[in-house]
Amino acid sequence: MKFRTTLLCASMGLACLATAHADTLAKISERGQITVAYRESSIPFSYLDGGKPVGITVDISNAIVEAVKQATGKKDLKVNWQAVTSQNRIPLLVNGTIDMECGSTTNNTTRAKDVDFAINHFYTGTRLLVKKTSGIKNYSDLNGKTVAVTSGTTNLQVLRKANAENKWGMEVVMPKDHADAFLLVENDRAVAFGMDDILLFGLIANAKNPAAYEVVADALQVEPYACMLRKDDPKFKTLVDGVIGDMMKSGKFTAMYDKWFMKPIPPTNSALGLPMSDALKKNLVELSDKAAF
Repeated sequence: MKFRTTLLCASMGLACLATAHADTLAKISERGQITVAYRESSIPFSYLDGGKPVGITVDISNAIVEAVKQATGKKDLKVNWQAVTSQNRIPLLVNGTIDMECGSTTNNTTRAKDVDFAINHFYTGTRLLVKKTSGIKNYSDLNGKTVAVTSGTTNLQVLRKANAENKWGMEVVMPKDHADAFLLVENDRAVAFGMDDILLFGLIANAKNPAAYEVVADALQVEPYACMLRKDDPKFKTLVDGVIGDMMKSGKFTAMYDKWFMKPIPPTNSALGLPMSDALKKNLVELSDKAAF
């Protein structure tokens, strides 16, 4: 099957997208290659260590690639790794540049209009990373202060809405990725970084001076993470769900979780020490792909 796309111009200053109308497995088989997306600083999910993508969702991606090799009969399948950001991950998936994205992407109903999601593999909520010397403990302490929130994330939408409704008076800046947002706090150009708490813990664990930072504030909402797939491609979703579901049922996922969340990880060999949440334990049984809001 030829891989065809129909270009659709997006609004609000975004680049034109392309809606894929093809079977992802057929596309991969025809081209003899698969392109897998990764994030550069979403610790411990998907990030760079010595120039190489690593993390729990990189391990999940590799397991999916092995299943794709079997499904297509191509043992010598070429695997391309493509870095993506919060802003371009959906356009690059929809237009066929990448074939899947397993990182730190929230599965929500808004995104589900354009893409599909696999079984949820993590649950998190928006909180704040600050310096311990900042005096910031909750959102009400941010009046007139600059807060970094990564562009293209659900956290940006959530914080903007809550800021307006609660009249917190924070000034929001939007760096392109998590590492850039952390640098703004590190260099005192922002007093806080609003993001999923697990990503904040990961950034602190790998910071030059981890003891200088902390994660504060109430979680604004609970969000599930899931691998992102092209819309209306049931064959590929069935394959991906099968891989993730089998890992969850067999105990392999629990072992992977222990590796990346409980044990020392690169590049600093620090351990996050974050036990599995009740919500995630529940999903190891339910294998739900239910979206948030």
